[in-house]
Formats: sequence, structure tokens, C-alpha cells
Amino acid sequence: MSLELIPIVLGVAGLIIALLIFAMLSKMPSGSGKVKEIADDIHNGAMVFMKREYTILIGFVIMLFIALYVGFGTWQTPVSFLTGAISSGIAGYFGMFSATKANVRTTVAANEKGAAAALSVAFYGGSIMGLTVASMGLVGLGSLYYIFGSDPTHVHAIHGFGMGASTVALFSRVGGGIFTKSADVGADLVGKIEAGIPEDDPRNPGVIADNVGDNVGDVAGMGSDIFESYCGAMIACIAIASTMTATTIAIMGGSQSNLMFLPLALASVGLICSILGIFIVKMFSNKPADVALRAGTIGAALLFIMAAYVIVGKLGISAAVWWCVVAGAVGGIIIGLVTEYYTGGKPVRDLAKSGETGPATVMISGLALGMESVVVPVITLAAIIMLTSILLPEGAGIYGVGIAAVGMLATVGITMAIDAYGPVADNAGGIAEMAGLGEETRKITDGLDEVGNTTAAIGKGFAIGAAGLAALALIAAFIETISVSVPDFSLDIGNPKVLMGMFLGGIFPFLVSAMTMRAVGDAAFDLIKEIRRQFKEIPGLMEGTAKPDSNKCIDIATTAALKRMIAPGLLAVLSPVVIGFVLGAAALGGMLGGALITCVLMALMMANAGGAWDNAKKYVEKGNFGGKGTDTHAAVVVGDTVGDPFKDTSGPAMNILINVMAIVSLVIAPLLAKMPNGIF
Repeated sequence: MSLELIPIVLGVAGLIIALLIFAMLSKMPSGSGKVKEIADDIHNGAMVFMKREYTILIGFVIMLFIALYVGFGTWQTPVSFLTGAISSGIAGYFGMFSATKANVRTTVAANEKGAAAALSVAFYGGSIMGLTVASMGLVGLGSLYYIFGSDPTHVHAIHGFGMGASTVALFSRVGGGIFTKSADVGADLVGKIEAGIPEDDPRNPGVIADNVGDNVGDVAGMGSDIFESYCGAMIACIAIASTMTATTIAIMGGSQSNLMFLPLALASVGLICSILGIFIVKMFSNKPADVALRAGTIGAALLFIMAAYVIVGKLGISAAVWWCVVAGAVGGIIIGLVTEYYTGGKPVRDLAKSGETGPATVMISGLALGMESVVVPVITLAAIIMLTSILLPEGAGIYGVGIAAVGMLATVGITMAIDAYGPVADNAGGIAEMAGLGEETRKITDGLDEVGNTTAAIGKGFAIGAAGLAALALIAAFIETISVSVPDFSLDIGNPKVLMGMFLGGIFPFLVSAMTMRAVGDAAFDLIKEIRRQFKEIPGLMEGTAKPDSNKCIDIATTAALKRMIAPGLLAVLSPVVIGFVLGAAALGGMLGGALITCVLMALMMANAGGAWDNAKKYVEKGNFGGKGTDTHAAVVVGDTVGDPFKDTSGPAMNILINVMAIVSLVIAPLLAKMPNGIF
């Protein structure tokens, strides 16, 4: 079998395994009566949102497809773009469909069989998402590499795949983030603060919308997010290797084709290691949830590092490249552990205590925590960059950065599985509460959910670090692509256009953050008015004798999310085009550099501050510092309300924003090379 066929074959095998797990999941008990009714409402609400979102996306993808065809005058890049968009869409849709089937089965397992069974079911739901993301990346990108990879004149067409994946990811993450947080904020503020009823209380009209949001934002959105970083890192390595000089290739060992194929080879063995990691979690399912999930993650990472050594050697490439893989994998673990500390360790307990003096001190402490949490992850990223530049010869260090990103993302199958497990467990707890299944069942689902909150926070930190490295590699690929036609091209900070571009780049993260935060606030405002209206106008709702109109809340959140996701998406896609063709390639390169730094810093700060505010609220709700119903509880709920759009809407939008801007720049680079100075 040809080497180039292996990623495609393994990707298809991964999809088959995902389908087998889904078939096994579908046969598990799904409950009856009220349990089934609630689960159906969540599933149907999520499907309605996805259908409406994808309808808008299809129109946008068609417009970009036409623009690419007109711009390049050939079919290769537009077809690659379409392939990337479809692959990302399938991964997000199937993963979310599975998650909404797994949540109720997790509830039933917790109620009838206990914690170990519930963990297995929830993790199966997440595993389908993880395997689908990894497999669709290998099938889609592997197929394009098989078609174009051996032809240097057409290898650039592969970049279109990344643009398609990034476009879908941005809309899915932003749209899903606006939906989930507007529903969450609306349900919490009226339910917990005003009505004084518990979270996930069936009397609250916003609760079903909140549970729907967990799926469209934290499963479909997160899946698309990781998918585009996963593919972007591989595309960047392929692009950089395709422009290497003969001297650099000779020093690194192997051949140019082997260096181009290496990221796909690493991702292929990463998928195998992820599948083994899923089995490890299953083996440890009778242990506490955090032990089982950690065993799977660490086990998969260690297996991958060993397998990567064999792959690098078989391709005749220098062992220094393997050390770059190790640097990426270890760097991802460090970033994850730091995120876990700031969102689940002593800083969270200190943040909860600050609630004793009111919401103002909660806000001040949370912002300070978020800012401080940026330090170690950024130093880690800087260390990876420095290490790769030391390990590899001049001119190849940036390839090492790309390979480090691939190393961080290669086991995305297990990483994404554990991340998607969180929303499944959260939904399971909501269904148990709304169906009145009792304290024992809720205790099990709460335990799974608590671990899920930590894994979700780690996943966000991991995604940001990986996106930062992938974007840096894409920017380097952009520079190399321009340099092929403009030999003296460089991003010299003494160049006024580069400096101007850096300042312009710093604007976009703040602007997109403002758009998405305001979108959540506006949508939550509409939702709050509707929930208040229902509590006031529906007789017997507070007494529990009447049923809330959940569909109305779902419709409000859906409409608001879809309407407000368009502007940030257009900004991310069009800004590189405008800056590049108006001000030139140097200004665009500077813009990418400025946006990269600002996006990474803001993403880390918002994700960690938001996660800490969320867990501080949960810490108080366990009975600490007075517990529920106290002024301290009210103060930390305010912090969580602000933290929700921080960690689940604006923060995640940052890592997608920089990758979208970088991949669009790489795609248009051949066109910019013909007019590198722009129209000015």
C-alpha cells in the first residue's frame, strides 16, 4: 500500500469505530416517560439550531467558493475549500447528534446501574465526537494530499481545506457560544437570583434552552474549533516543507516528500493511540472518573510519543524533529495542568471566599486571576519556539513549531472525547433534576459533571495553546509562500507597514470580543424578559402544576445567535483580504503577528477567569462559605454570569479568529505575491 493512502484508510477505520460505538450507545436504555420527554426536547432543540445554522453557512460557503474560483481561475483550491467545510460540518453535526443521544442514557445508567456505568456511557458519547473529528481530518486532508501532494504546482490547493474548516469553525463556535451563554445567563439570573429556585429546575422556561446550548456550543462548536487547529497545523507543516531549500532538506534528513507527509503520518498514529486511550478509560471505568480519564489521556500521549519516534526514524528524518514532537506534547500537558490549577485549585477557593464581601471583589479577584494565569502558558509556548529553533537548523525551526503543534494535537481523538464528555455529563445531571430522579442519581451525575468542568477547562487551555502554535506555523508558511515570488520579503519591525499592521492586528481580537460579549448580553436580555413573562403570566408555573414554554426560549436564543454570528465571521474572513490587497503583504504579515499575540493572551485570560468564576460558584453551592441562598452565593453567581461568555463565547472565538485570519492569508498569498505592495 502506498504511504499516502495510510491516513485515508486509518481515517475510514476511525469513522467505522465511531459508528460501532454509536450503534452500541443507541442500544442502551434511553428511559421513558418524563425522562424521555425532556431528552427529546433537548435533542430536537439542538437539531433545529444546527439545521438553521447550517442553512446560513451553506450560503456563505457557496459565496466563498465562487470568490475563490474567480480569484484563482482553477477548481483545485475552491474544491479543497468545500471539502474542508463539509468535513468540519460533518464532524460537528455527528458529534453533537451523538452527544444528545448519550446524555439521557447517562442519566438512566446513573439511576439504574451506578457511577461506573454512567461514566462509560458519557465517555462513549464524547468518544464519538473525538474519533469523528480526528477521522474526518485524516480522510479529508489525506485525500487531498494524495491527489495534490506529489505535484508541487498544485500542493497550494490543500490550503483551501484549512480555510473551509476554519470558516465553519468560526461560525459554529461563535453561533453556538452566543446561544449557550445567552440561555445560561438568562436561566440563571431569573431562576437562581430572582425566583430562588435551583439550577435545572423544570419550572424554569430557560432550562431546556440552557441544556441545548451545552451541545451546540460545547460539543459541536468545540469540535469544529479543535478540527480546524488539528488540520491547520498539518497544512502549515506541508506548506513550509514544500518551500524548503535543498540544503535545509539535506540537513534535516529524509526527502521533501517525507517532510511534507510527516504531519499526516503523525496524525495517523495519533488516531491509533487515541483509540487505545479510549479502551484504557473503559478499563479504568470502575475507578473515580478523574482517574479513568487521566489514565486514558496520559496513556495515549505516552504511546504516541513512542510511536512518533518510530515514524520519524522510518521516514529517515533527523531525531531532532522527534524532539519537536515531544516538546509539543509535553507543552500541551503543561498548559493543561496550569489551566487545571487556576480553574480548580487554590485560586478558585480564594475566589469563592472573596464573595463574602460582595460581587465587586469577586469581579476584581477573578480578573486578576485570569491575567496571572496567562504567564506560564505563554512562557511554555515561547520555550517550545526557542527549543525548536535550537534543535533544527536555520530556516527549519519554524517547521519544528508546526510539528510541535501536530504533536500537541495528534491525539485529538482522546482529547476531544474527554472534552465532549463534559457537556454530556452536564446534560445528564439536568435531565435527572428535571425528571425528579432523586438525590442519589443527582449525586452521581454531579460527580461526573464536576470532573467534566475540569476537563472542559483543560480542553480550552489546550485548544488555545495548540491554536497559537498552529497559527504561528501558518503565518510562517504565508511568509515562505510570498518569499518564493518576492525573495527579499520579510517582516521587519522597522518597516512602517509591518508596524502599522501589528497595531491593526491588535484591534480585531478586542472588536470580536466586544461583538460576542454584547451579543450574549443582548440575547440574554431578550431571554430574561421572556422567562419573567412566563413566570408572571402562566398560572401554576411556580407551583409546578403548569408546564413552561421552553420552545419559545429556544427560538429566541437561536434567532439571536444566528443573527449575531454573521458580523464576527465576515470580519475574520474579509480583514486579511482587505489589508493584504490594500496595504500589501508586509502589512498583512504584521497584522497577523499583532493579532496572534493579542488573541492568545486574551483567550487564556478569558478562559481561565471564566472557568474560575464558574467553579467558585460551584464551590459555594457545595455548602462552603454559607452555601446556597446566601449573599456570598449571590455574589459568586454574578461572577459566573460574567464568566460564562468569557470562557464559552468570546474566549474560544479568539483561537479560531487567528487561525481563520492566518489560513485566509495563506490561501491568498499567491495572489498577493503578484502585487506585494498593495494598491498603496
